[in-house]
Amino acid sequence: MEEKLGKVTIAPEVLITIARLTTLSTPGVVRMSTDWMGNVNRLLGRTSSGGGVRIEVEDEAVTVDLHVIVGPGVNMYNLGQVIQAEVTRAINDMVGVAVRAVNIHIQDVEEPLLEA
Repeated sequence: MEEKLGKVTIAPEVLITIARLTTLSTPGVVRMSTDWMGNVNRLLGRTSSGGGVRIEVEDEAVTVDLHVIVGPGVNMYNLGQVIQAEVTRAINDMVGVAVRAVNIHIQDVEEPLLEA
C-alpha cells in the first residue's frame, strides 16, 4: 500500500525559470525580451510572468509564451521548433506537468557589433 505523505506544489516561478534557462541555453537565442511584457503584466496584475516568459496553468496543463531576441543568420522557424521541443521536454522531465503549448515570439534580431 502506498502511503500519502502530503501534496507537492510547484510555484509558477519555477516553471518560468525552467522555461527561461532552457530557452537561453538554445544556440541562436541571444537573450529574452522583457521590455513590454513587464509593463503589460504589471498593469494586468499577472504574477506568472518574468524575464520574457509568461506561464499559464489551466486544468493541470501549462501554456508557455516565450519572447526572445535571436542572433543574426539564424533560421528563426527552425530555432522556434527547437525551443518548443526543448522547453516541453524540460518541463515534462523536471516537473512532470503536461505542456499544452509553447508559443515562441521572436521580438528582434540582435545586430552584430561593428569593430572600430
